[in-house]
Amino acid sequence: MDRSFLTADVVELANQLTTEEKISLLGAPSWWDTNKVSRLNIPSIRMSDGPNGVRGSSHFKSTPAQCLPCATALAASFDRDQVAEVGKFLAEEAKIKTATLLLAPTCNIQRSPLGGRSFESFSEDPHLSGMLAAAYVSGLQENGVGATIKHFVANEQEKDRTSQDSVISERALREMYLYPFMIAQRDAKPIAYMTSYNRLNGLHCSEHPRLLIDILRGEWGFKGLIMSDWHGTYSTDAALNATLDLEMPGPPRWRTPFLINHLLSCKKVTEETLTERAANVLATVQKLGNLSPDIVYSNNEEQTRETPENLRRFCRKVAADGIVLLKNDGNLLPLSTKDGKTTKVAVIGPNAQFSAISGGGSAALKPCYAVTPFDGLVAGKPEGVEISYSVGCYSHRYLPTLENSMTTKSGEPGWLVEFFANTAPEVPANEPVASIALHDTRVKLNDFLPKGLTDEWSLKCTGMFTPTNGGPFEFGLTVAGRAKMFLDGKMVIDNWTTQRPGEWFYGQGTVEETGVVELQAGKPVEIVVTYTNTRPPSVQEKNRSQPALMRGVRLGGAPLIDKKAAINEAAQLAAASDVAVVVVGLNSDWESEGFDRPNLALPCDQDELVHAVSKANPATVVVIQCGSAISMPWLDSVSSVLHSWYLGNETGNSIADIIYGYINPSGKLPITFPAREEDIAAHLNFGGEHGIVHYREDIFVGYKHFDARKIAPLFSFGFGLSYTNFELRDLRVSTSGPECKFNVNLKVKNTGSLTGSEVVQVYVSYPSNGRVQHPIKQLRAFQKAKDVKPGASTELSMVLDKYAFSYWDEPLAKWRVDAGEFAVLVGTSSKDIVLQTTVTVQQGFVWTGL
Repeated sequence: MDRSFLTADVVELANQLTTEEKISLLGAPSWWDTNKVSRLNIPSIRMSDGPNGVRGSSHFKSTPAQCLPCATALAASFDRDQVAEVGKFLAEEAKIKTATLLLAPTCNIQRSPLGGRSFESFSEDPHLSGMLAAAYVSGLQENGVGATIKHFVANEQEKDRTSQDSVISERALREMYLYPFMIAQRDAKPIAYMTSYNRLNGLHCSEHPRLLIDILRGEWGFKGLIMSDWHGTYSTDAALNATLDLEMPGPPRWRTPFLINHLLSCKKVTEETLTERAANVLATVQKLGNLSPDIVYSNNEEQTRETPENLRRFCRKVAADGIVLLKNDGNLLPLSTKDGKTTKVAVIGPNAQFSAISGGGSAALKPCYAVTPFDGLVAGKPEGVEISYSVGCYSHRYLPTLENSMTTKSGEPGWLVEFFANTAPEVPANEPVASIALHDTRVKLNDFLPKGLTDEWSLKCTGMFTPTNGGPFEFGLTVAGRAKMFLDGKMVIDNWTTQRPGEWFYGQGTVEETGVVELQAGKPVEIVVTYTNTRPPSVQEKNRSQPALMRGVRLGGAPLIDKKAAINEAAQLAAASDVAVVVVGLNSDWESEGFDRPNLALPCDQDELVHAVSKANPATVVVIQCGSAISMPWLDSVSSVLHSWYLGNETGNSIADIIYGYINPSGKLPITFPAREEDIAAHLNFGGEHGIVHYREDIFVGYKHFDARKIAPLFSFGFGLSYTNFELRDLRVSTSGPECKFNVNLKVKNTGSLTGSEVVQVYVSYPSNGRVQHPIKQLRAFQKAKDVKPGASTELSMVLDKYAFSYWDEPLAKWRVDAGEFAVLVGTSSKDIVLQTTVTVQQGFVWTGL
């Protein structure tokens, strides 16, 4: 294939394009690709969702992929080098999926733990978020794949996400919400930015000239591609004139030849603007083509990367390094056999034998393998450990999918999905236009439909289901469209005739309708689900805030359990054991793109389960799986608590590594855990009213709020225990050149008996100038002392530059550093400050840009 485009002058090439060709480049032909222009040898590029893996180019039939820990787990490592290695790992994942632009990282601020996509963002702190985002971007781009940093900006909730107006002061916007992007732009220069769905102070971000032209392209000097979030373009001329280069996905709604030619004729858009935007797209395609020419110019099919032991070790280590030990009374952990006696361990809980590897939405993917906590604890157990299991309770919001217990009639895993070109009755009669064996009972059709369908079409999904256990079994059917479920020819669920609005399918589906049948263990039954893409005439669109017309159906199921009996059984097992490990938490049902969490509590009966188990056996270890903070009403009654976030493929092995002490925990909380919802800074303002969200907490987000209000959190920002002990000492700060640059040096000594790692955090406290309020302290540097042996010391060196001492001066519209004495506070969390000194900035100054 002709590769002359890779050395072409893109400005000259843009001038050779016809108006129609320019228009085509500013939209897309499909969900994941850009348009090519064959006449001028211009190739297309492919994108794929991140940020904790690379799904590939299909929601419908995803190519299995590696799943890495979520962003909060990565941030808990406080390890920039490791996050850069994650970027490198994901670059290889992207290339084997034929993608050269990853839609990641997400570096919005965790304003509230209730945000549905909090797990996708690194932290509540803008410095930590920005430094890790920069490392992630560098790791990707230095290995041939472009980063699309998102969501620019102020996308901290899912409620009304396409219409809500984030009302933010200029100071908070600069110091909190733009700050991570600013650091990433300074240190890593992402190839692309994705605008957020929401408005910012009255104007949608995808058509916000001040945000995109004045700040991003002007102050920060960004020269790359700006794309919309999927269906996050809301205009033609306003977005084009605000320099939004690419409307995604395709086919476009706004950038059609009809609309743009009309705007050209009335001069709301000029030909020069089209040429400039097209040149920007061409420059990005060219840059990616030069980074990975063999990917851009290949016709390779997507593949799943093999997982040799070195890749598994890497994923396992990354996951373990994010686990935070929150409590360990009596040094119950690490678990080991004592005096040669058998240690009986009861593994209990709804997440123990469930793969809660990621949150939901665009971050979710089909893993090539997944290790459950139970499997990891069994595989990794030391000699002399005996493990038993009880579920205790369920934690799902939607019944678990069933593909692993189903086969097609020809014996393939999953079920057969047949597409028909007519609106189906219960069983379509004509020949299907396509038949596909799908190993997933979530049938998502937003980015795939076969050729040959009419406007109204239908599906028939057929599979043989073999239950493991006998007894009552509950099935559940959720749909965007209409569907019915039949078992051996008898209808079990009708989600066709009448429907109730729900939150599945990004808020455009129904609630899960259920039915219970009696099944025999090991006896296969035939399941048929019929589906049509039309909705009942009586159903009104209940949620127009979600951008895409979603289509699909989801089948789940699980044995019915007696809630009281299940908890009693778990408690009895705990009482008969030496140690109980209770694995609880959330999953993609509860933390996902499309909706926010209702509260901090663990759902279903999980709190009751932990109370019952710890009462039966105080030697209880609680392992929590979720992407943000939860409440812990049972905290005082358990011995140990591990917060393990969502850890990807190697979830179970990494949890086992910490519990058995093969790896010494070193994770630190990248967010503050509040004792109650009312203590969250955004408590009274989260969600908003009448489509307006006032960020009234301003710059006092997370630990800055808790410090200012003197509120004791459940666990502080930066907190995390180890199986050993550390001492910080010999703090030294020295000047280093002009513009208030200081070197911070200190020693970290391991005073315990095990090798371990410690995160040192440097906070700065500003002098009072009488004009503006400052947080009591702000994180401005951090570094990890890695693998320090017992009795050994290591020297750490960090730098505080102008960013460490600046705040946004609203009247001047510039960054400002005041002369005066600043306190430098060094500790192991925002609460545990163990060393401090002062530095003096001799002369104040203001600055702009980077």
